[in-house]
Amino acid sequence: MMAKLITYLRDRAHILKYVFFAYLLFAIVFDYFAERHVPHFFGDTIIGFWSIFGTAVCLAMVVIFKGLYNNWLKQDEDYYDK
Repeated sequence: MMAKLITYLRDRAHILKYVFFAYLLFAIVFDYFAERHVPHFFGDTIIGFWSIFGTAVCLAMVVIFKGLYNNWLKQDEDYYDK
């Protein structure tokens, strides 16, 4: 069941990408209309700051941890044959 779902989503990755970007756009538009209270941080005054910040940090984590994996954790293909 789960393998079929993953295969289905993998075959339609371009559609899923547009769905995620549409959700991000919706979050930014919603933030524009949300009522603002007293800002406690400079990001509270910028419209859509937390949505963009979260996306940027998520992408940065993917790049950083992929680099860590390739440099430190990845083993050679014949590692266990030695």
